[in-house]
Amino acid sequence: MAKSLFEQLGYTYHEENGYLIPDLRLPDEEEQNIGLFGQRHLRYPKEYRRGTYINLLTSGRLNIYLAEIDKQAQERFERLIEEMKQAQSITAQLKAENALEWVQERLWRKHYRYFSDSGMNKVSDKTMRNSSI
Repeated sequence: MAKSLFEQLGYTYHEENGYLIPDLRLPDEEEQNIGLFGQRHLRYPKEYRRGTYINLLTSGRLNIYLAEIDKQAQERFERLIEEMKQAQSITAQLKAENALEWVQERLWRKHYRYFSDSGMNKVSDKTMRNSSI
């Protein structure tokens, strides 16, 4: 019997209940540690970019892709936190030297954000700082 094109390309079959089933396997993927951001991102291509998801999955690059997304998101998150600390003058030194002032500053910012988000921003910064919240 002549070999089929599938067999000529190096693939094999196995028989199940009289049918020849091709032996197909996904390529082996490199083990990657995928964090929270990568796991959350996985939903996006699964739901909205189905072709990209299937391409990455069948080519064995999905874990590498998700690990890279996770790494980029983690770096961006850490950079954002540092920028926020600098913008708000929150330092370990302030926390160590005057913990009460540090807590007051954090509470003031939390309440100020609440009032400004809810449209109640008629209260000035000075009034907010001097009030006992």
